[in-house]
Amino acid sequence: LWTYGEERMSRRIARAIVARRAQQPIERTADLAQLIAAVVPRGKNDIHPATRSFQAIRIHINRELADLEAGLDAAYAALKPQGRLAVISFHSLEDRIVKRYIAARAKAPPANRRLPVAETFVPTLRAIGDAQKADAAEVASNPRSRSAVLRVAEKLEAAA
Repeated sequence: LWTYGEERMSRRIARAIVARRAQQPIERTADLAQLIAAVVPRGKNDIHPATRSFQAIRIHINRELADLEAGLDAAYAALKPQGRLAVISFHSLEDRIVKRYIAARAKAPPANRRLPVAETFVPTLRAIGDAQKADAAEVASNPRSRSAVLRVAEKLEAAA
């Protein structure tokens, strides 16, 4: 819940789940959502308190982050020089992986002045612009786009 859902109340939720399971099994997702809603205070927005917890469970079961990393590697390998990699992520964990993937291939790692000079860094990707997010009009017509982030990078000749 903490790692994949970035849920601040993860320990409270976990304790409530363990306590409920000691009394009776949780058999329906509606029961789990109701349990989480009872222990997590509802925020100011209309997002259900169990959203992040269900996200965490889904990410863990489907191995979504590992599949994203494998997909990025496969897409990068399939790109020809000057080909563009465009990735839309829908939550911060995915976006962080995409951002770091592009940066690792576009920017030299920070040097340590105490170590000898390592091999020269040759970038193989070039980030194209900043991360793009949906504007207010897009979110109004498509509420699911509120968390979408688009990142684009171009494969360089040096990568060939």
